[in-house]
Amino acid sequence: MLRFSANLSFLFLDRPFLDRFAAAAAAGFKGVEFHFPYAFPVDEVADAVRRAAVEVVLFNITGGDWAAGERGIACLPERLAEFRDGVADALRYAEALGCPRVNCIAGRRPEGGDEALLRSTLIDNLRFAADVFAPTERQVLMEPLNSRDTPGFFVDRTATALALLDEADRPNLALQYDIYHAQVMEGDLARTLQTQLARIGHIQLADNPGRHQPGTGEINFPFLFRHLRTIGYAGWIGCEYVPSGPTEDSFEWMAT
Repeated sequence: MLRFSANLSFLFLDRPFLDRFAAAAAAGFKGVEFHFPYAFPVDEVADAVRRAAVEVVLFNITGGDWAAGERGIACLPERLAEFRDGVADALRYAEALGCPRVNCIAGRRPEGGDEALLRSTLIDNLRFAADVFAPTERQVLMEPLNSRDTPGFFVDRTATALALLDEADRPNLALQYDIYHAQVMEGDLARTLQTQLARIGHIQLADNPGRHQPGTGEINFPFLFRHLRTIGYAGWIGCEYVPSGPTEDSFEWMAT
């Protein structure tokens, strides 16, 4: 049976963040995920999780100045101290929330940046984060983002992410595979899911175009869901989509 988690940075946005946990539970979700919890005291987030009786399955290590358009800082050598402080914050929240995995966001390639230095910085930061989280038996993931929606993103394809994870070479590193981003950049979803199943720590979804709920675009989600059951995917699937209407009206696809 596939397990779907509600991404609270995309769904139930008509409510304050801390109220979205209960809204997700009321809609039938047992798991939730979100971009960042750091704007809220950890005890308040933990209380919202406890009251809603949901599992926090994923959130991100620091993304830098998200409102200003930054999308992670892990590849930026001048932000090394900030990233490592962010890893400490992420561990503190993960332990308090019982979250077993976090996502390391690579960041955008700065204009004129030294490619080799950006790559080595990202690899060093992946190793650092993995080593910090390893004693608590937690995973650190890395997710390719499509460079159409996020121009200049340093890791925009599955093969690129896997090569970096191979070089970082830590057992608790894994791939975060977002079906929407992969469809935009490369397609070949079913084969990639099957061949890389052992490397995938988390899956997210949205349809294309529009990044709305399944059934609104070109991706054959009923086929992919059957395929995931067949190949034995046992992890969570994050609903990281922009509802085309009210969130509660966007769940019909879950019956397929």
